[in-house]
Amino acid sequence: MRSRAWFDTPEYYGFSRRAWLRSEGFSSAVFDGRPIIGIANSWSELTNCNANLKSLAEAVKRGVWMAGGFPLEFPVMSLAEMLMKPTAMLFRNLMSMEVEESIRAHPLDAVMLLAGCDKTTPAMLMGAASADVPAMLLTSGPMLAGDWHGRKLGAGTDGRRLFDLYRAGEVSEREMGEIECSLGRSAGHCTVMGTASTMAILSEALGMSPSGSAAIPAPDSRRLAMAEESGRRIVSMAKENLRPSQIMTRGAFENALRVHMAIGGSTNAVIHLLAIAGRTGVQLSLDDFDRISRETPWIVNLKPSGDYLMEDFYSAGGVPAVMRELLSQLDQSALTVSGLCVGDHTGNAECYNREVVRERARALSPEGGTAILYGNLAPDGAVIKPTAASPELLQHRGRTLVFESREELMGKIDSEDLPVDSRTILVMKGGGPRGAPGMPEWGQIPLPKKLLKEGVRDMVRISDARMSGTSFGTVVLHVTPESALGGPLGLVETGDEISLDVAGRRVDLLISDDEMDRRRAKWSAPEPAYVRGYGRLFLDHVEQANHGCDFDFLKSR
Repeated sequence: MRSRAWFDTPEYYGFSRRAWLRSEGFSSAVFDGRPIIGIANSWSELTNCNANLKSLAEAVKRGVWMAGGFPLEFPVMSLAEMLMKPTAMLFRNLMSMEVEESIRAHPLDAVMLLAGCDKTTPAMLMGAASADVPAMLLTSGPMLAGDWHGRKLGAGTDGRRLFDLYRAGEVSEREMGEIECSLGRSAGHCTVMGTASTMAILSEALGMSPSGSAAIPAPDSRRLAMAEESGRRIVSMAKENLRPSQIMTRGAFENALRVHMAIGGSTNAVIHLLAIAGRTGVQLSLDDFDRISRETPWIVNLKPSGDYLMEDFYSAGGVPAVMRELLSQLDQSALTVSGLCVGDHTGNAECYNREVVRERARALSPEGGTAILYGNLAPDGAVIKPTAASPELLQHRGRTLVFESREELMGKIDSEDLPVDSRTILVMKGGGPRGAPGMPEWGQIPLPKKLLKEGVRDMVRISDARMSGTSFGTVVLHVTPESALGGPLGLVETGDEISLDVAGRRVDLLISDDEMDRRRAKWSAPEPAYVRGYGRLFLDHVEQANHGCDFDFLKSR
């Protein structure tokens, strides 16, 4: 056991380390050779998604003790997308470093990772991949659906739709107060196919979470039972020395990409999977996402792309039901934290609601939920979610209205004299990893108030930012290189024409090469947002979206 190097040593420190743990009230029995299991807990009252992780940690401990292990819980950073400014994404890499170094520095034979909110799950997996000590991830689970006047609401997605109606004067102040009180009825992450749900599902598809665990609702007693069972299993993983590098293989990542396409997952998963793969040495690219998207049908009918919520997905059979439908395209030999292979878990999985998880023959779309675009506006790639877009806008040409910053956009978007119509393409600069900084979820640019009043509910919007997985619309994101680095997005001017062709995988600025060169010669870089501290480290080392926005020095060598 790895922990023996801390405690079974003849010099003073072996004795003193045991004594310090004894001071917490543990008896000598904990040093009888049993595996030491760390529980990395991202619980925080600042992160509603993770607010139930205290009780999950206690259930994990029960399982660890039952299996003859010695559990030791420790805190790690908690990232709350709703509360952190400018964005939790700015701190994902920092959290991953804390997880990695906490595992590496302590006498842990295995570690249980407890996460929930959308950046905490990839940060945990990134840190665990780098430390490469036996690890398993268990998420907080989706919150209960909102309930307003008998209408089920999915946090994030329905909140955004109703807020647009409020801006258009179709929902009253009193009704918005009622919605605010009823949108989120429990702890847990968003109950739509947002980034948190997507990453929980993809952790299971990667083999790093227990089979069937991703979709259990946060308040459901079965999540506590899963935590206890996971505590028992992590002890066996420690004894087997079953490490992330043996689980997160090329085949596992291709499985995760395929599941991502089938569920209509969040566009943020592109960045997170690229970053996690980068920690393992597996070479993933945007082209892998697009290739697998073209081969994989979209079959999961959840908001924001579809009709149902995560509770319905769990009842329908969850991730195993999806993977069973895709089984012929999966690497069935890929290992999971159970010690069994993907084929062992999914070969006999059943689906209990074919409106939630469709058969391939009744797929919602023959292609997956994410498409990768190139063109002279995005030489290194951009991302769009066709399943959440308006079909009539997936091939579109229009004149632009350009906002140089988020501040300018928010200051003008409600102006009654804004020079826009339904065919206008809204462009926002300064939303990328370095420009924002941190690449916030600003990509779902609000629709102009004047158009909302006219009944317009979607427009083409383009930026180098991200958008929440709970968002929807014909939104081109992650344009790379970003505008703050002098990418073509930074050269767009109001009145230019842009062509969007999702079927052809193109997004192009319709100006001549000579005009592009003239504008580039006049371009100057913005002042950096940070000159010290972690912010400076971030600006100096963050990679672009097409490489996962990880730090260059954290990639696997």
